[in-house]
Amino acid sequence: MMNDDQPIEILLVEDNPGDVRLTLEVLKDARVRNHMSMVKDGVAAMAFLRREGEYADAPHPDLVLLDLNLPKKDGREVLAEIKLDPILRRIPVVVLTVSKDEEDILKSYDLYANCYITKPINLEQFITVVRSIEDFWLTIVKLPHDLKR
Repeated sequence: MMNDDQPIEILLVEDNPGDVRLTLEVLKDARVRNHMSMVKDGVAAMAFLRREGEYADAPHPDLVLLDLNLPKKDGREVLAEIKLDPILRRIPVVVLTVSKDEEDILKSYDLYANCYITKPINLEQFITVVRSIEDFWLTIVKLPHDLKR
């Protein structure tokens, strides 16, 4: 069990610098202490999660915020790899993407995404979405913290 004084570890997998900046800005004032790590592509995401190479000392995330449209390895492939791994699959994955395509939504849930959120284009709505993620995933949901290895 995690101590209350330890922050929630979040891995943001996002290649858009503007979205990264906004997400960091909104979550830095969160009611729940959190620590955000960021990677810009799917290959780096899997290396981070598996603690490989430069990510050997990476914190084990309690929550992953995953964009679908990523360079090197797209978010769908990352999601599939996470959910096939017996340890990583316990980490809740929130798909946070611009795609409203029904096929992407269905595919994400078929790959066991924990939820699918479409990023709004409007700045104010984007802030609202990130705050709703904070409200739900960081304050209401009980996250699995026994994943440290």
